[in-house]
Amino acid sequence: MAVGLDCYLCQLVVGLLVHSCLDAAGAGLGAVGAGRTVAALACQLLVLSFANQVLLTMAVRASAGKLIMGLRVIRLPDAGRPGFRRLVLRWLYGLFWLPLQPWYRLRGARPGGERPVERPGGCRVEGPEDLAGVRQVRHSDLRYYRAATAGRTG
Repeated sequence: MAVGLDCYLCQLVVGLLVHSCLDAAGAGLGAVGAGRTVAALACQLLVLSFANQVLLTMAVRASAGKLIMGLRVIRLPDAGRPGFRRLVLRWLYGLFWLPLQPWYRLRGARPGGERPVERPGGCRVEGPEDLAGVRQVRHSDLRYYRAATAGRTG
């Protein structure tokens, strides 16, 4: 649900921006105008997606959709705040690797053969949800985890 909300919000905002730009230009769409509109739409989608998935997650540990759903993004294994590099890797995996998974499943092939994938820091990946060394957890579970570890060490 959080990913769907992120996609919907990103497309809604970009659609409103492009619509307002087209209204401000006041020109009909010819072949050149349509190409420019598609290029502007693609660029704005990428920039907004990056801002939502990387910059907002760095600031508040969640993208807009995850905030609405009550989720947080944590770094493994210590449940800390993920760094910029890990968040960029996670964003790139979401753009390029994850959309190809249905294709691999239909063909019965595994991406990369049988080699284990490594995340930043040289640790083995536990599964596709762990490609960049980050996980999504419920905010309430994260609070309980921190309280339990504080009681154990304090």
